[in-house]
Amino acid sequence: MTTPDGRQTQGLTLGKDELLHLYRQMVQIRRFEERAAEQYAHGKIGGFLHLYIGEEAVAVGAISAKEPQDHVITHYRDHGYAVALGIDPRLLMAELFGRATGIVGGRGGSMHFADAERKFWGGYAIVAGHLPIAVGLALASQYLEQNYVVLCFFGDGATNNGAFHEALNFASLWKLPVLFICENNQYGMGTHVEYASAVPEMARKAAAYDIPAARVDGQDVLVMRDAVKQALDHCRAGHGPFFLEALTYRFRGHSMADPEAYRSKEEVEQRRREDPIIRFRDKLLAEGVTTAEELDQIDTEVDQQMDEAVRFADESPVPDPATLTEGVYAEPVAAR
Repeated sequence: MTTPDGRQTQGLTLGKDELLHLYRQMVQIRRFEERAAEQYAHGKIGGFLHLYIGEEAVAVGAISAKEPQDHVITHYRDHGYAVALGIDPRLLMAELFGRATGIVGGRGGSMHFADAERKFWGGYAIVAGHLPIAVGLALASQYLEQNYVVLCFFGDGATNNGAFHEALNFASLWKLPVLFICENNQYGMGTHVEYASAVPEMARKAAAYDIPAARVDGQDVLVMRDAVKQALDHCRAGHGPFFLEALTYRFRGHSMADPEAYRSKEEVEQRRREDPIIRFRDKLLAEGVTTAEELDQIDTEVDQQMDEAVRFADESPVPDPATLTEGVYAEPVAAR
């Protein structure tokens, strides 16, 4: 891109508005998660709460590369994808609070965000349980000739599950349009990947099913975006599935209940130097795309937006008990 003073930037092919949008979305995810942690500590959020802090570049980069018709399905650390898809943070926070105004009416909570309008089929609490569903969605795309690709996100721990291998085998056999995105944040709950997987490079596992694969820097939003764009082109062209391993790191524990006894504070602090938001901010400033004042203004606006999300959730009503059985079964299809 070209800066206002006519200079050509290095390595930035998007326009200023698009670049700032990516920055804003990463900050939105970070601030949403921070507010969620605070409200969990205040007892406003029940159940489990798995934070996405540190992995923002994966969701933002990947989702910014997809087409409107593409579908997204993910695991239970699902807040970041919802924000990156543009879902109103007020509805998401209300869902965490278990309120009727939540994105799924307060019935799903943290691990089950979903939005049919955005083709976001949500968070799944069973590790690797959603991979066969992603493959089913991709089979429908192929069978109905609807030309959408399914972006399926999962963690490194899911690759040791039988459903993972079944899904990859079926997707490859039928050459289905599904992009498997493994977020390798180094830990499955409290177990480091080297103690859980005989193959430490998750991308190598795709070779067993003749699926092309790549490892990418999941802490760089632009690298992530470019890799996903290329992978989606591969899938959309009818060449079958693709596998991306995004190398990332979660700065917080597995969940809010995690004492993090399995890793040192020094390790976490060292990895925080690779903070994807700071890295991108520094790049935007170094390339002359924007100013610190403009980025600070975005930060302030996002802070206000998340304060409003908490207020909205706190003031929203709880679901009416009379609606308890609604949405349990689909409405019957009329006889044809």
